[in-house]
Amino acid sequence: MPRRNRVDPWGDLYAVPERGMFTGNRGCLVDDAGRLVRHHNGSLWITCVTSFRDWRHQLDQPHTWTPLFFLDDAVALAAGHRPCGLCRRRDYLAYQAAVTTAIGADSPVLADELNRRLAAERLTRGRGLERAGDRILASRRLDDLPAGTVILHPTEATPHLVTAHRLQPFGFDGWGPPIERPPGLRVHVLTPPTSIAALANGFVPRLHPSAPVAPPTTGVQMSLNA
Repeated sequence: MPRRNRVDPWGDLYAVPERGMFTGNRGCLVDDAGRLVRHHNGSLWITCVTSFRDWRHQLDQPHTWTPLFFLDDAVALAAGHRPCGLCRRRDYLAYQAAVTTAIGADSPVLADELNRRLAAERLTRGRGLERAGDRILASRRLDDLPAGTVILHPTEATPHLVTAHRLQPFGFDGWGPPIERPPGLRVHVLTPPTSIAALANGFVPRLHPSAPVAPPTTGVQMSLNA
């Protein structure tokens, strides 16, 4: 029986067979008996590789971080996570550099500041295990969003990946068949503004093979208020 540790683009947890490309965490989510009791614990939400230095970590050990699993970077970013600065050092530095460019800072944005920004963009309040409608959703023009962003489909209200020319619906086993991107629409966006800015300023996400490779973005296309 799969554990309830697979993450969808809303950031919610499910028990499904598919594990995905990445692991990661948002603190300790289990009680002393190893039972899942919380949605998150703290503001450090990261995405990690599934194998690093032959380290082993239990899936439901109390008093330490609880491993979660993500289809790919697009899902993790939409859920409110960022690349880990240890096991994904190169990706973290690329994400950091892209956000630094977006806010026009003179020095790299520190991890604590990235965590603070993402925490302020994810949820309006703390919540239990079930989603309570408190995700913060931005409204943006679809034509302005970079590839790798996850939106809610304008008619179906289901998560879809934005690619260069299409939209693809989310599934735990991969992104579904592509559909046309309707031009000129405003859509609700799951990916937080900080991660959208990272995608728009050169961060290239690692996507599941069911999605096209995201092209690198050059030049400042989206900024954030410092």
